[in-house]
Amino acid sequence: MSGTSKFVPHGSARAAAPALEGGRRPRRILRGTGLTLVFVAVLGAGAVTESWGDVTEGDMASVSPGPAGGKAEGRTPPHEDPAHDAEELVSRSGDRWAAAYTAREYEGLRQSLDGRYVGVGVSVRRTGADRIEIARVQPGSPAAKAGVRAGDRLVTVDGTSAEGRPVTEVVALLRGGAPGEGAPPGSRVVLGLSRGGLRWEEGLERARLSVETVTVTSLGAASSGTPEEAADPDGPAAARVRIDSFTRGTGEQLRRAVEDLPPGGGILLDLRGNSGGLVAEAVEAASVFLDGGLVATYGNGDTERALYAEPGGNTASPLVVLVDGGTMSAAELLAGALQDRGRAVVVGTRTFGKGSVQEPREQPDGSVAELTVGHYTTPGGRTFEEDGLLPDLEVRPGQDAQEEARTVLSGLATRS
Repeated sequence: MSGTSKFVPHGSARAAAPALEGGRRPRRILRGTGLTLVFVAVLGAGAVTESWGDVTEGDMASVSPGPAGGKAEGRTPPHEDPAHDAEELVSRSGDRWAAAYTAREYEGLRQSLDGRYVGVGVSVRRTGADRIEIARVQPGSPAAKAGVRAGDRLVTVDGTSAEGRPVTEVVALLRGGAPGEGAPPGSRVVLGLSRGGLRWEEGLERARLSVETVTVTSLGAASSGTPEEAADPDGPAAARVRIDSFTRGTGEQLRRAVEDLPPGGGILLDLRGNSGGLVAEAVEAASVFLDGGLVATYGNGDTERALYAEPGGNTASPLVVLVDGGTMSAAELLAGALQDRGRAVVVGTRTFGKGSVQEPREQPDGSVAELTVGHYTTPGGRTFEEDGLLPDLEVRPGQDAQEEARTVLSGLATRS
């Protein structure tokens, strides 16, 4: 499953430029102020592959399309929907990343990018061939209030067995409702759960919840990374800060998380499996670690626009960015910016390579077509469409990527 990206203009954001002799056209740089930029595969890719960790109900509030012509799992197949104008436009476009949505589907996508979803507040994962387990419980959610815990086994959802099903199907059962829409707040769902030798059913009412996209885990005190020198138990603790996707509010969540870390500790920014989201949020995330300056440019060959970080970010803490083949779109934009600006060492495997941007165009019937309008470039002038970004330290098969990243982080902490 791969990602698409959208450029959502506020008013008219495209600037026309006349062609010059010989087919050359002027390239203008515009500061990308007031623009909302979206990479859309945001919330579907990890869920569909089931290979990048936990999947929450919010991950399925929208399902990203793949390249044009592919079927997006979890989304109503085109032949089951009434024909609409967006499908016709996409089918004629020849655009690899074009996608079509009904008005209802696009509203669901918009809500999920706003960081909202309707559910009971659990993330699930597969822990064996058949077993589905509660991976996380969102604080304050209906599940948390009912005493559901991480590690509980999810056996059934409304009497339907969860065992042996793809994680995406289990999440769809949790969300309920029609495909692409979901059940409303206040609707009821009954979870069959087991913990140890205890098995019971828990009736919950779905609620409107906010997606938590940033999580922090302590990695303990930093060491030099050499066998001769163990970690100083009294030294500053390093932290793993994971960003699952870039929905509205992610940048501010990251800022608060970094500000709450103990001073002097290193930061492992984990972007593995992050399939993108709102580029404005990725730029805000870059601002957390940069003191202003260029984050990326994007354009279509006629006009380029520049995206800048705000000044005043944390430029002192040692920083390592962890990436993999599931790091896509806006996540690649962030990793590339921190790498090119010399702010972070990037560790992992080559990223996915989704560097094009799509613009949503509403059609007369209310449907929405996304068509490619440009590509992104890092501060160093690199593009990452198709080829992805190459880490500074590439992790070989069989190596523990996080441990390699911790070793690098320890070295940076020693020198700082």
